[in-house]
Amino acid sequence: MKRKEYNKIKTRRERRVRERIIGTLDRPRLSVFRSNKFTSAQLIDDVNGKTIASTSSRENISKKQNKTAGAQYVGKTIAERAKKEGVLKAVLDRGSYRYHGRVKTLVESARENGLQI
Repeated sequence: MKRKEYNKIKTRRERRVRERIIGTLDRPRLSVFRSNKFTSAQLIDDVNGKTIASTSSRENISKKQNKTAGAQYVGKTIAERAKKEGVLKAVLDRGSYRYHGRVKTLVESARENGLQI
């Protein structure tokens, strides 16, 4: 599959997921981004168009750390920062990624630390 075709399919998948999800101040959207090296997450209030909290695995750089451990750190950190802002619930926006691997680890870590998704 050519890169251009793949990007069209990926964009279509993102739109399909995001058209059903709207983040509010009470229940913001937990947007997950996964690059080749790092994982990041944001809590977004779509009504006001503001980011409530954000974090990345770049904040906890360790050469011996693998990508899954970085995603686990991001889930823990985003849950802690959400508690500081008074957010207890969120809705997951996985983008074009499957609920698998790093995305699943991040969400499970956030749940373990008190964020309801």
